[in-house]
Order: sequence, then structure tokens, then C-alpha cells
Amino acid sequence: MTRITPTAPPEMTAPTTAADGTQLSMTTRDMRRIIASSFMGSMIEFYDFILYATAASLVFGQVFFAGLGPGFATFASFATFAVGYLARPLGGILFGHFGDTRGRKKVLIISMVLMGVASTIMGLLPPTESVGIIAPILLVLLRVVQGVAVGGEWGGAILVALEHAPQNRRGLAASFANAGGPVGAVLATLMLSLFSLLPEDQFLAWGWRVPFLFSVALLGVGLVIRLRVAETPMFQELEEIGARRRVPIVEVLRHHWRTVLVAFVVVLSFTTSQGLMTVWGVSEAVGAGADPTGVLNWKAVAAVTTVVVSILAARMSDRVGRRTVIVVGCLVGIVLAPPIIGLLQTGTVWGFAIAIILGNGLVQGMVYGPIAAFVAEQFPTSLRFSGASVAYQSASTIGAGFSPLIATSLVIGFGATWPVALFWMIVLAGSAAAVLLARESKDVDIHAR
Repeated sequence: MTRITPTAPPEMTAPTTAADGTQLSMTTRDMRRIIASSFMGSMIEFYDFILYATAASLVFGQVFFAGLGPGFATFASFATFAVGYLARPLGGILFGHFGDTRGRKKVLIISMVLMGVASTIMGLLPPTESVGIIAPILLVLLRVVQGVAVGGEWGGAILVALEHAPQNRRGLAASFANAGGPVGAVLATLMLSLFSLLPEDQFLAWGWRVPFLFSVALLGVGLVIRLRVAETPMFQELEEIGARRRVPIVEVLRHHWRTVLVAFVVVLSFTTSQGLMTVWGVSEAVGAGADPTGVLNWKAVAAVTTVVVSILAARMSDRVGRRTVIVVGCLVGIVLAPPIIGLLQTGTVWGFAIAIILGNGLVQGMVYGPIAAFVAEQFPTSLRFSGASVAYQSASTIGAGFSPLIATSLVIGFGATWPVALFWMIVLAGSAAAVLLARESKDVDIHAR
């Protein structure tokens, strides 16, 4: 597997300026460490989170929901997958509070430990046939812990990168933190794909568990890197001027609710694309006859494509603006949605490959790249963790968490897949409209305010 290592471009290491005009020195080594920390932390957390999503598509219906029948077992498996997304706003609010009042760095360490422990225990859960209903109950509870943990991870990782970066490189810096998610998806998919080569009975008995147990090793690596990163200069400014808020989420919902609503709708563009392509699309392609190992391998290729496209899109957003790039990505998705959904029905690996590269790699990548900076820049420093997290994680819950369930329900109800394409197009159109209602943020001064 190709190793993807984030490196800070030379121009990203220019000194940043504090609100009082003081130059904040930032060496190349410092910036690389900061970006590596955000990237690796997100990669590890989303490895665990997306590993569950892939296992929900291929394994959990048979291990934890056997006896319900293929269609309903898949639905039940996706329902537990959605539970994790339901917990993400809770994690965003909880960790957002402490991130805005106690510091970005501390919450990142706690969220990483929670995720690693939950995923490891998942790998040790006995099947339902051995212990009965306690198995799916524990699975759901651990999925809630995962959701809370990843709900805190995103905001912290993004802000550590964004708040250290010079103004004209914020989109690019945040995109490296965001890129950890797709790279974690690559690692999770390839790990599960590797063990799916086992005979089916062995894969279902123990093979799928190994990638979950691997979380222990990733947790150790992530903590070593994350503990070496300093608190962001913007949060330090807040402490110096005494501008921290006592209950940030209350002020966010009282004074910035319109901003939260607009950001929420914008983020739906990529989270819905993610849920449809990487969860429902995988299940649909395999159900139509495509080879599971080939499907997982192409899903990994598409995730790498997403990383490349998202970084390029973020860099472009530093030049032409966040809104322009996101709107173009939504329009491309509206045009491509019907043929992409049609390709998933071919029952071939190549049909899935083209669909996932276009839907996950191109469409999701274009809107994903600028979104981290776009959302974070909408809020003042003292409320940024809470505001950005509640908007982003709520959209993740509805978009990525429930789109597989919505798509499955549409197919069951209509007996066809065209309603799924129409649903996707409507979401993208709504996100494009919401982007145009928001302010362009690439040149906004985001220092303590």
C-alpha cells in the first residue's frame, strides 16, 4: 500500500500574525508536525469509524443479525451504522465545549483514546448465536462511543491545522487534516479486503476481527504524535485576553443559528455522497453480483482519488474562493448522479470502479476539500470548535449516517434505483443554494474575536 505522508509546502510556513500585530514564528518543522498530527489523528479515528461502515456492509448482517433475512439483516446492520452518526453531534457539542474552553489539543487526545478502545472491544465481541441479544446491544453501545469520539476529533484536528496556518493557506492546511479521513478509509478497506480473501466461514468467524484489533497499534502511534503538538496560537490569544465563553454552544445556537443552518446544508453535499457511495453503493454492487474483494479494492482506490482531488480543490479555494469550488462540485454531482447509480447495478467490478471513482473520488472530493475551512471560518474563535462541530456533525448524521437507510428504503419502496439518484441530486442542489447564501470566508480575519 502506498504510504501517504502530509508535508507542508514551503509557502505554508510563513509567519502568522496575531490580533495585536505580533509575528508568530512558525518553522517548517513546526508546521509539518502540526499537519502530520492533524492528518494522522484523523486517519486513525476514521480508520476505526469507516472500518465499521465497511463491516456493516459485508459482515455484521450475518454475524450479529442472522435470521432476519438478507434484506432486513442489511437494514438492521445499516441501522447500527447510523447510530454512530446519531452520536456524532453529541460528541461535537461535548468536545466542542471543552475545545473552546480548555483547548483544542486536550480534547483530541481524549477522543483518540475513546475511539481506539471502542474499536478494539468490537473486535472481541462474540456473535449473536453464542451469547444472544447481548451481542448486538454491545455493538450498538460501542458504536455510540465511536460516534462521540469522532464527533470531537474532526473539529479539533481541523482547528489545530487551520489556526496555525497563514491566512492565504488556510484551505490547504485544513484539507490535510480532512484528508486523514479518506486515507483512514483506504487503510480500513484494504485491511478488511485482505482478510476477505480467507474462506468465507473463516472470514466470518475471525478474519473480520483482526482489522478491529489493529486499532490498538494505531492508537499508540497516534498518541505519540499528538502529544508533541502545541496548543493553537489563536486559543492562546483567547486565554490571554480572557475571551473564552462559559457555555459556547448556547451562544452558538442563540446568536449564530443561521450560520449553523447554512453550514449544515452545505456539508450535506459531501456527507450524502459519502454515505451513498461508500456504504450503500458497496452493498448494492456486491448484491448485484460484483466480487466483494474487487469492490473493496476499488473503494480504496477511490478514497485515494478523494484525497488528491480534495487537496487540489482546497488549494483552488484559497485562490478563487470556497463558494465557487463547492458550487462547481455540486453541479458536477447533479449531472453525474443518474449514470453513477446505474453503474452500480451492472453487477461488475468495473461498473462499480467507474461509479466509485466518479462519485466518491471526483464529486465528493471537489466539495470535501474546501468544506473544512469554509465551515470553521464562519465562526468566531471563541465559538469555533462548538459552532463548526455542531454544524458538521449534524450534517454527517443526516447525510452519511442515514443516506444508506434512505437509499435502501427507496429501493424497497419503488423497486428501482432511480429514486436514489433523484434524492442525491436534490441534496446537491440544496447544498449549492446554501453555499450562495453564506459569506465568502477565504479572506476573513479569524483571529480572536
